[in-house]
Amino acid sequence: MKRLAFSLLILMTLAATSFAAEGTRANPRNMDFPPLRFDIPKAERVVLECGMPVYLLRDPELPIINITAIIRTGSVYEPASLSGLASLTGSVMRSGGAAGVPPEQLDDELEFMASSVESGIGPDMGTVSFTSLTKNFRRTLQIFSDVLLRPDFSEKRVDIARKHLIEGLRRQNDDPKEIAGREIGRAIYAGHPLGDTATPETAKAITRQGMLDFHRRFYRPDNMILAVSGDFEHSAMVRELNAVFGRPSATKAPALPEIPQPAQVFAAETIYGSKEVNQSVIRMGHLGVTKESPELHALRIMDYILGGSFTSRLTMEIRTNQGLAYNAGSHFDIGRRFTGSFIAQTETKAESTAKAIGLMKDIIAGMTREPVTDQELDAAREYIINSFMFGFTSPASVVIQRARLEYYGYAPDYLETYREKISRVTKEDVLAAARKHLKPEAFKLVVIGDATKFDKPLSEFGRVRELDLKPKVEEKK
Repeated sequence: MKRLAFSLLILMTLAATSFAAEGTRANPRNMDFPPLRFDIPKAERVVLECGMPVYLLRDPELPIINITAIIRTGSVYEPASLSGLASLTGSVMRSGGAAGVPPEQLDDELEFMASSVESGIGPDMGTVSFTSLTKNFRRTLQIFSDVLLRPDFSEKRVDIARKHLIEGLRRQNDDPKEIAGREIGRAIYAGHPLGDTATPETAKAITRQGMLDFHRRFYRPDNMILAVSGDFEHSAMVRELNAVFGRPSATKAPALPEIPQPAQVFAAETIYGSKEVNQSVIRMGHLGVTKESPELHALRIMDYILGGSFTSRLTMEIRTNQGLAYNAGSHFDIGRRFTGSFIAQTETKAESTAKAIGLMKDIIAGMTREPVTDQELDAAREYIINSFMFGFTSPASVVIQRARLEYYGYAPDYLETYREKISRVTKEDVLAAARKHLKPEAFKLVVIGDATKFDKPLSEFGRVRELDLKPKVEEKK
């Protein structure tokens, strides 16, 4: 009996000690963690015989190879009378056949190999990319190069793409959010190619020959950069690429047209589009900055605090405190080649339209009146620095990131110094950046909704220009 009691006493003592130790270890408030470290993966840069820069990153984990070509082109180079030409050219490059292979045959062959080839053209960049199993790489690479350099632009596929564009334009005023997004861009970039949008008239004027001419103007090996990742052997890949893209061209690539930066004009404007809906769509903003701005890193911090997070000032006040909207936020887009934009947005019930607009403007103006708090600054810096690594989640994202930085002319050490520069931003830096680059008094304000239900007339915010949202294309019989 004594032996049993003694044993129980020992067990109880050990258990108490164990629980005490466990309780100490389990308290996260008493735990220390080493600083988060992340080293940016390195990609090798080589130059092909034709003069094309290539970024390479080998990853044998899966038998897959990815290649993306970045081309110096964009819709900014299309004539205003042919708005939509670049976008259609980018899509029909892939869908319209290449090097004499009909579109249907090309589709079937890629599907059989489980390969994909995609193409597109944006405002200031074109891309053609492919994904292939390693065993089918050589044939997929050939198809990729044909789509990139020798597209056929099948007349049938051109006609289909043009009809799709016209049909999309016929329906472009169905969605209030799409209307607001289009019109705020047109207002901010008025008079600049970035502000041009396709119309039924420009779409009808686009021809197969126009696509061929646009393609030939820009799609040359000496006018692009490649990003290559996946399961390959370095020297073998370089040989394959040299074999496909050949020697330097006998003719020099024509210089790209000089497209000026948008004029730095800041003038308030109120734009209204009538839609019989219960919810108003609100967009407001103006021109932003380019990547050369010395306030770039302070603007990143300001962007997060003002409207770029779920705990931002716009979200917390308009959504949480006032209950005026489910979504409210803003974004300061840093322009890479051309000046970017600052846009704030929300959607609210018609009866609180003016209240939401006034509150948004006041919150934005508040960024220019006094410094942000220490808590806001610390949270923004921590989030931006810790989320930096998510821009490099795959080998493909690493090489594409490197290629894009060269394409847009960033400093070679931009990525390596980014987090350090973010960590050095002060409250005074954020305030100075806000005062310099936020101009609520000069906002372009776009509101789509039913003015008969608004709490106040939009004329409270200035002279109103009303949009004509009537269909521009006849309805199909």
